[in-house]
Amino acid sequence: MNSVNPENRKEREPYVVTSKGYTAVAINAAAKAGEWIKSRQGQVKELGSKTSAQDLVTEVDKGVEQMIRRLILTHYPDHAILGEEGVEPGADNVAFALEEARKHDYLWIVDPIDGTTNFVHGFPFYCVSIALVASGELTVGVIYDPIRDEMFVAEKGKGAYMHGIPAAVSAEREPGSSLIAMGFPPDRVFAQPANMAGLQQILPQVRGIRAGGSAALHLAYVAIGRVDGYWEVGLSPWDCAAGVLLVQESGGRVTDTLGKPYDIGTRHVVASNGGIHDFLVTSLGEAKGTGFES
Repeated sequence: MNSVNPENRKEREPYVVTSKGYTAVAINAAAKAGEWIKSRQGQVKELGSKTSAQDLVTEVDKGVEQMIRRLILTHYPDHAILGEEGVEPGADNVAFALEEARKHDYLWIVDPIDGTTNFVHGFPFYCVSIALVASGELTVGVIYDPIRDEMFVAEKGKGAYMHGIPAAVSAEREPGSSLIAMGFPPDRVFAQPANMAGLQQILPQVRGIRAGGSAALHLAYVAIGRVDGYWEVGLSPWDCAAGVLLVQESGGRVTDTLGKPYDIGTRHVVASNGGIHDFLVTSLGEAKGTGFES
């Protein structure tokens, strides 16, 4: 269905990480964390919530983030780490933590389990997401899906890959033939109405919409052409940093919901193969579903 644009397809030669550098460390951390997460599915003992009853956190989330922190800091003790479980809930707290984190030359952005609600329910759609921002630029993005054993890797200027095979976004340019992903974050007051408005506007115009419950995996799916586009209002940096680089390095496009360039502080995100991007942005504007409406 989602044909791959041959112009975006690189030579199908396996990509091999040969150094002990940033990417290798991110892959190692994601793989080890993913293995442990998978082993704990169905064994959650402590279930808590953050901003609402829908915003879940488990002891597994916390343990995995500590594991990833240790693995990164073993190699790079002077680097900063911004992780979901290390920041108090709420948009203001996230914004403050991000501004502090931006002061560092090397910043790792970590989501130990993107899709915690899925993990808790045994719904097999969640992942580990790790990104590195160097001197203000997204440099490395790694997403690991432990259920499917799929490792998505992107390096700035070097492309994106799944298990070493170059990734490319789809070639679809017609909204009516496109499959779109979206999300519903836990915020029922601000984000949900905006996302619902976008859904009502876009759904009648496309082939289908999927909401799997993991922003990072949705972005990875855009990068490899499984879906043609994705949008969501109300995200945090750890939800999308790694996935954004994957999309960009696969030949896709990422902006905010107004069409402005993505920044690691962008909360309202549109990602696509490029061919249907303007359609998504325009539709969200018409629906007043950008998240920027007063």
